[in-house]
Amino acid sequence: MSIYFVKGKGWRYDFTLKGIRYTNAWFKTKKEAKQAEAKRREGIINPGQKSETERTPTDMAFLELLNRRLDYVKAYNSEKHYTDHVYYGRKWVKEWKELNCSEIYPEMVESYLLKRAKETSPYTANKELRYLRALFNFGLQPEKGWILNNPTQGIKFLPVEKRVKYVPPKKDVLRVILAADPDTQDYLWTMALTMGRMSEINRFTWQDVNLEERYVVLYTRKKKRRESNTKEGTNV
Repeated sequence: MSIYFVKGKGWRYDFTLKGIRYTNAWFKTKKEAKQAEAKRREGIINPGQKSETERTPTDMAFLELLNRRLDYVKAYNSEKHYTDHVYYGRKWVKEWKELNCSEIYPEMVESYLLKRAKETSPYTANKELRYLRALFNFGLQPEKGWILNNPTQGIKFLPVEKRVKYVPPKKDVLRVILAADPDTQDYLWTMALTMGRMSEINRFTWQDVNLEERYVVLYTRKKKRRESNTKEGTNV
């Protein structure tokens, strides 16, 4: 059902068109929700007929903004970045699923982050703050203009204890390699001698290896739609 009622809040429309989900709330009457849905459908099907006001709405259901952000991240970022957004997005939905973005206040976000810091760690809470800030800034972009403010603005990152990163000495690296089975040793030696990331080594093909000139090619991939992957040659 595309039109439904939520007790204590009001009427809402929720429909999918061309594989994209659209929703908005809270309307006082079912008639208002139906009219808003019809106008939204018409605007999507015939975008050239939309007025300037319809092109730049000032509010949006949090769930719709999240879905649009997820679609964007899936299309333009790495799979790992997308799965992280999905994981945290499910937690945000439990908090604010029924709210419009304008109904989410800084105090609510800060309370959620403090709760997450206790459940997990300040590091995780800070990571979620970065993702939430990016989510709302996505809706604030001038070419979109879906929302008017970012409730994460002004929220400070939680203090995190800085630890010195352990860098194993050469002798410890050798111990680990020599303790491994022969196939794993080959893998670890490749990583150690090329200084490649694990993801780069896992993507190795024979086309990336030049035995005559004694070099290999490593690829670093952070964005899906960059002009090309970053390419480096490493002598071996």
